[in-house]
Amino acid sequence: MTEAIQGDGRLAGGIALPARKHLSTAAPIATAPLPSRLVHPLTDMPGRDSRVLVQVGERVLRGTPLSACDETHATVVHAASSGTVRAIEPHPVADLRRSEALCVIIDVDGHDESLPSTPPDPAAWTQDHSIAAALAQAGLAGLGGAVYPTGRKLAEGRRLGLKSLIINGAECEPYISCDDMLMRERADEIIAGTLAMLELTGCPSAIIALEDDKSEALAALEAAVAARQRRDRLAIVTVPTVFPSGGERQLIQLITGEEVPSGGYPPDLGYLCQNVGTAAALARWLATGRPVTSRIVTVTGGGVANPQNLEVRLGTPIADLIAACGGYRDGVVRLIMGGGMTGIALASDEAPVTRASNCIIAATVEELRDEQAPLPCIRCGDCADACPARLMPQLLHWHALREDDAELAGLNLFDCIECGCCDLVCPSHIPLTEQFRGAKRRLWQSRSDEQRARVAERRHEARQQRLATQQAAHHAQLEEVRDSARDPHAASDAIAQIMARAKRDRDSRREDDN
Repeated sequence: MTEAIQGDGRLAGGIALPARKHLSTAAPIATAPLPSRLVHPLTDMPGRDSRVLVQVGERVLRGTPLSACDETHATVVHAASSGTVRAIEPHPVADLRRSEALCVIIDVDGHDESLPSTPPDPAAWTQDHSIAAALAQAGLAGLGGAVYPTGRKLAEGRRLGLKSLIINGAECEPYISCDDMLMRERADEIIAGTLAMLELTGCPSAIIALEDDKSEALAALEAAVAARQRRDRLAIVTVPTVFPSGGERQLIQLITGEEVPSGGYPPDLGYLCQNVGTAAALARWLATGRPVTSRIVTVTGGGVANPQNLEVRLGTPIADLIAACGGYRDGVVRLIMGGGMTGIALASDEAPVTRASNCIIAATVEELRDEQAPLPCIRCGDCADACPARLMPQLLHWHALREDDAELAGLNLFDCIECGCCDLVCPSHIPLTEQFRGAKRRLWQSRSDEQRARVAERRHEARQQRLATQQAAHHAQLEEVRDSARDPHAASDAIAQIMARAKRDRDSRREDDN
């Protein structure tokens, strides 16, 4: 049942890391207690909050839409339990881009009542945009961490045409085990969701990929595929247990031998990647009609009493997850959302669980790298050897220090996946990943400023041209009246009418400009 890797089976760069997953895989997935308070951030896009659909004091049920869905905010946020909206205000969140976001805060009533739901009818989705809209209303977004809207991604694959769908179960980062436990315990949901994605995209087949150290998950997936008798459309492959084999570009190359070009995307090659958790969430929604209001979160690290995987309501404060796992142990020095390599350090445990929250690590000092003052780069090349994106981090470092944007673009800075491999191997302890992340932000801001300036310049030029055209037309009308009117009083009335129209035009332009 398990297929051999079709590519060369080797990852460019990468690092073999201690997995540290045994901490959280000894027990089955448990259900986290219902919290007394839910905090729902109303954002899926950098720096933008979506339109709120509820009011303070309003009672909501599980599944009540809290935000509107439009082209900017492509996934609806739903209440994860019943209760009363206590506040709509900024609240701490786990986000690299900002420390706070506009949130709907709900006092949970404990009844956990849900809105009535009906399974959707995929036969009604005849166009790409209807697929994207339906899945956005269901709150479906990538549960692997990127939170890209699932409907938009599937619609794009359907439009472009695909050779294969890749379901990513290669959970390569240390500590995280939510996908492993999902594959072990709910393999049938993953297979059902995968088959649904094939139908929605018109793709002929799917490859389910996981690392070669996940024997229990592999056995469960093979049994689920055999039970559905769909071996003609589904294959399972194992990939080396090397970080970051789970990155979608790295996974495609490992499986197929094809390399996503710089600046390109997997659909350019005919492939589309989705996380196993996303496939399972799609299957649950198709079966029940209930939107996404929970996810599995790994709660682990030496600083938590009972590490385990929990099924958690979205919006649950992280403090509640720690309490559900027995609370903190002595010696916690850092709280991290995500894995040990790419996770986000949290300022507090007030931040809520979102669709991006795959793992919470309560780390002790023994689990963290020694923080040392960076030394000058010695050009050893270790970072280049470790880079899975085949970049030259030492050169990127040199030009990032000088803010040489042209050189950074030429060295394909935006191909950096921010995996942290270069940081880990650097003998000079240079924080390369954070440096590259900052350079990207600066370049994005610079490009955004340039785009806004070009738009403003075009608007100004168009306005000047419009004013000149209107002024010329008014002068022509005035001259025509003066030349042709025999009655001076009639000419005066006509001129007054023309001037009044001109004033109305000016007032209208001022309103448009404001």
